[in-house]
Amino acid sequence: MIIFPAIDIKDRECVRLYKGDFATAAKVAESYMNTALSFKKAGAQWIHMVDLNGALNGERINSDIFTDVAKNSGLKVEVGGGIRSMQDIAFYLENGIERVIIGSAALKNPDLVKEACREYGDKIAVGIDAKNEMVATEGWTEKSNTHYIDLAKKMEQFGVKYIIFTDIDCDGMLSGPNLEQLVKLNDAVSCNITASGGIKDISNIKALKTVGVYGAICGRSIYSGTLNLCDAVKECEV
Repeated sequence: MIIFPAIDIKDRECVRLYKGDFATAAKVAESYMNTALSFKKAGAQWIHMVDLNGALNGERINSDIFTDVAKNSGLKVEVGGGIRSMQDIAFYLENGIERVIIGSAALKNPDLVKEACREYGDKIAVGIDAKNEMVATEGWTEKSNTHYIDLAKKMEQFGVKYIIFTDIDCDGMLSGPNLEQLVKLNDAVSCNITASGGIKDISNIKALKTVGVYGAICGRSIYSGTLNLCDAVKECEV
């Protein structure tokens, strides 16, 4: 299993949200680059980065931060937030980003996912964020009538190899990941599933490893000190 330490960017600062509520944004680090380098030093190979301004506005806003990390940290970078077009995807992939995450557009513009997978294959991931098992979009401000597993199956048909699943009610709460929903998703599709939201400590990492997901995104747990990133990486190497 791969550990993805996370940096969310809002107004050019490193922040964390609670349950995706933008009003709860709290600064967690002074420097995105120093934070990324600390992840690298702890043994991480990947970093998960989100453009929160982009997610809310539907456009690339903090893209220079992500490309800077990709070029200068030694980490593989996956980026989500505000990616709505093939031009957005091409920009990131041509500027050192390893994997691009399509979120809201997966539900609202599925043809984009089809085209992106045709063009870029496993460089594409889809982020599925759900509240009470129903997909939410636009920085989680809009709810849909689509069940998260139905969307995942559709994405699988399009050729998506990576799905990042977030239970919004767990996000930023250090309450543990929603293992039940993750297991259902992992059983329903052949895609590689990354768990996001709620991870608190090494016991959660062990539990996710046991259920067989591909990856785990860790944000607040690292910043608050409940999870030692070095220990988490080592656990996943065993």
